[in-house]
Amino acid sequence: MIQSALERGEIKEGDQLVEATSGNTGIALAMVASSLGMQISLIMPDNSTPERVKTMKAYGAKVILTPADRTIEYSRELAEQMAAEEGYKILNQFANTDNSGMHFKTTGPEIWRDTEGKITHFVSAMGTTGTIMGVSRFLKSKNENIQIVGTQPTEGSSIPGIRRWSPDYVPKIYEPNRVDRIIDVSTEQAVHVTRRLALEEGILAGMSSGGACHAALELAKELEEGLIVFIVCDRGDRYLSSDLFPD
Repeated sequence: MIQSALERGEIKEGDQLVEATSGNTGIALAMVASSLGMQISLIMPDNSTPERVKTMKAYGAKVILTPADRTIEYSRELAEQMAAEEGYKILNQFANTDNSGMHFKTTGPEIWRDTEGKITHFVSAMGTTGTIMGVSRFLKSKNENIQIVGTQPTEGSSIPGIRRWSPDYVPKIYEPNRVDRIIDVSTEQAVHVTRRLALEEGILAGMSSGGACHAALELAKELEEGLIVFIVCDRGDRYLSSDLFPD
């Protein structure tokens, strides 16, 4: 997103960037901004794990924490306010087509190549929805029969990286027609499968990955045959200070 904005002349060296994030994209933006000599402020709820906050700060980002009870929706509002009133340049991953576009260019082709075109179902967590939008667009261009399955938390559940957006905050890049089905996942289900991934597969992942894997496992129970791909979209070492993994 930063590189594309630079190429289009939307931002330039010396600009102050701002972005609301729950973690992963913020860390990536901090890394890229640092490598380009740019300053970035990242806004996130104050229940974010210390590992994520410290990683962003290590890359030189300024981290602004907002009340957790107001969720990332308030973080988004504050980022937009800073852009409107204080001259910051907002990248806005929730509305930025560069987000989904990169998954169309990279993630989708990688999945198609590595499965030799045999994929039948793609399962993804839904946060900004950039991953599922870009991958869906690519895979459907190859085979319109591939089923695209999103995951969202059940009512009352909280899973970092997966959102059940209220209508006013649904990401603008989200196109409902690109998702064939949505599977709800509870916090307990996501935690259980995240721990299984570590213990049984040697994959130390974040809770959103466990949520997507749970959905993929439930989907597999319905099929007689098929090739399901799900995305491990977060690392577990960013949650070691939380209760995601038992002592």
